Amino acid sequence: MDSYFGMRKVEVKDGKVFLNDGLLYQRLVLDQGYFPEGILTAPTDEDLRRDIELAKEMGFNGARKHQKVEDPRWLFWADTLGFLVWGEMANAYQYSPGYVRRITAEWQEAVVRDYNHPCIVAWVPMNESWGVVPNLASDRSQTEHLLALYHLTRSLDPTRPVVSNDGWEHAITDLCNIHDYRDAEALAKSYATPESAVAAEPASKSIFVPGYAYRGEPILITEFGGITFSGKEAGAEGWGYSTVADTEEFLERYGSLVETLLRSCPVQGFCYTQLTDVEQEINGLLTYDRKPKVDPGRVREINEKQV
Repeated sequence: MDSYFGMRKVEVKDGKVFLNDGLLYQRLVLDQGYFPEGILTAPTDEDLRRDIELAKEMGFNGARKHQKVEDPRWLFWADTLGFLVWGEMANAYQYSPGYVRRITAEWQEAVVRDYNHPCIVAWVPMNESWGVVPNLASDRSQTEHLLALYHLTRSLDPTRPVVSNDGWEHAITDLCNIHDYRDAEALAKSYATPESAVAAEPASKSIFVPGYAYRGEPILITEFGGITFSGKEAGAEGWGYSTVADTEEFLERYGSLVETLLRSCPVQGFCYTQLTDVEQEINGLLTYDRKPKVDPGRVREINEKQV
């Protein structure tokens, strides 16, 4: 039997993220891991590898594997191809004691299963208050649930940062992650300083729940963009967060968003929505069957501009 070995050190300090003692700016893409043939199951191992290769070809250095505990083979390819991963949990629709018991047990299994993959650089047990909407801010038991998931994850793995609640309404967290689908002008205004960043309410949600506040954590914009094409270039009927008419307009808008974030001193990384179209969501850089909508090289030129 063959195996492999990798070493990595992930550290958060002074409002920044470091990988192996080097400053790390994360240029991530949101990847939901859906496939036309098998929905949540990839047709072949090569399909898992190809998704990572396509993301790297476009200049992304990692992915949020969104709301999915992915096939270990995908993590194997991320390990061996050099691709950063945020390990994430699928969330529930509604809060209940039964939900708490189940997610706590299942999340522990996920962390223990994937702990040894060096590609994983962060854990995300909760996304956008899913399962704790709309009462998180007023129900103490639900805030305690966020704290429990954070401390449980840290107890299982003290070597990686843990995100309290990706998007907004953080309690204690190692990274201050914000989801913001507004235009470049709004992003520039909101993310000029750390103070303006944590005061932003892009989805009419506070960045921290009552009783908790920003403590200097690295700020990352972990969902933005979500641009879809209109007309025949869309390739399907569906929706996105904003719409462009053609490739050139897309590249202009995408470039303005990414460059705005790169110019922001407080922002230490981003995650673009999203890698591929998914069912009715047609805001991917690739179609559902993995055909690029724009030249990957031109996307890479934008992504690799200097911070």
